[in-house]
Amino acid sequence: MLQAFVNSLKIQDLRRKILVTLGIIAFYRLGTYIPTPGVDGAKLALFFENLAKTQGGNLFGVMNLFSGGAVQRLTIFALGIMPYISSSIIMQLLTVVIPALEKLAKEGEMGRKKIIQYTRYGTVLLSVIQSFLIALWLENPARFGGLEIIQFPGWPFRLLTVLTLTTGSAFIMWLGEQIQEKGIGNGMSLLITAGILSRAPTALFQVVTLMRPGPSQMRPLTILFMVFVMVAAIVAVVMLTQGERKIPVQYAKRVVGRKVFGGQSTFIPFKVNNGGVMPIIFAQSILLFPATVGIFIPNPFIQQVSAALTAGKGFYILLTMFLIVFFSYFYTAIAFNPVDVADNMKKYGGFIPGVRPGASTADYFNFIINRITLPGGIFLALIAVAPDVIGKWLTIPYQVADFFGGTALLIVVGVSLDTIKQIESQLLMRHYEGFMKRGRIRARQAR
Repeated sequence: MLQAFVNSLKIQDLRRKILVTLGIIAFYRLGTYIPTPGVDGAKLALFFENLAKTQGGNLFGVMNLFSGGAVQRLTIFALGIMPYISSSIIMQLLTVVIPALEKLAKEGEMGRKKIIQYTRYGTVLLSVIQSFLIALWLENPARFGGLEIIQFPGWPFRLLTVLTLTTGSAFIMWLGEQIQEKGIGNGMSLLITAGILSRAPTALFQVVTLMRPGPSQMRPLTILFMVFVMVAAIVAVVMLTQGERKIPVQYAKRVVGRKVFGGQSTFIPFKVNNGGVMPIIFAQSILLFPATVGIFIPNPFIQQVSAALTAGKGFYILLTMFLIVFFSYFYTAIAFNPVDVADNMKKYGGFIPGVRPGASTADYFNFIINRITLPGGIFLALIAVAPDVIGKWLTIPYQVADFFGGTALLIVVGVSLDTIKQIESQLLMRHYEGFMKRGRIRARQAR
């Protein structure tokens, strides 16, 4: 692996891409520490710290995760990449619902660029709405236990906050696109991963604090168990991320003039976790929203719903697992259309051995997807609720338990594997040894 890393620096083009990527990530991390004008960051951080102790995981915690801690300090990058993610999800749903967008998505590169442009417009619009609501929320000291977060409330502060946070969100979107074009790896995912990994030193410090002598000292067996669980969780996430079912496809020979086309065999890979981390994001956003609203609205009914959906409770864990499995099917149904795939295969003379082309092939695809999505969704649900279970069982902070599973671990492992694959392809294309012994990362085939 060390030799492969040295080889990657020997290739001028690859070295330039790696350096550009690292430089953009460093610039992004610098922006997460530049405060928004007019906001008392110290008091706001104190509020979020107390909120984390009493509520554990909440909607602000999810936003803080994706922004790399910028929400807690309300810096210029406080909105992070969440508006872009929300806009992308909305565009995916609209592409399925609106025929004009579905037609545009099938027009190749030009259609894809048009949809990306609409996603950018949606990102800016969502950023304006979210930043204005944040400004109104910050101006009310009663919501912060009497803490005055804003010294000079009013329309000047609101407009300045909207301008600052919207510009910051648009700039993050531009940085991600620059990594995509001039760097290596998925730009948006790498920025999220950088934000998650920035929390690792704080979590490590909390673990060291728990190891010190005192009434809350952690026993050595507990520490060994935590290390074992972390390694097992990483292995499980790698298996889930790489697992796929390969469907063999045979293309019939076609004679055009004096040339013979087709006749080759290939396969269609169906990933076990086709939705990635999206099912967890959907489920957590739905469940944590009532709990977060209950913090600020003193309504008895909302308070009861908030108490029932508090992170770490048994009902919350069971409901989270159910919603993750449900959204695994939901996102797979949106991302993959078996009828279109079957029609395209039939159009170009492709067929699955033993299955008739057309409607029978689409039914076969549905059968396979339903079989692999259920265990994939259950596996994803178990990893997602691991922080809540471990945190409650071992009585450790949620920020520490979050590294034993959940959204953070899935994103870090998935993005790391994807980035290594891209570097591997660059090395092997130039006849260098890759990071693995066989020179490539093999996908684990689900049976």
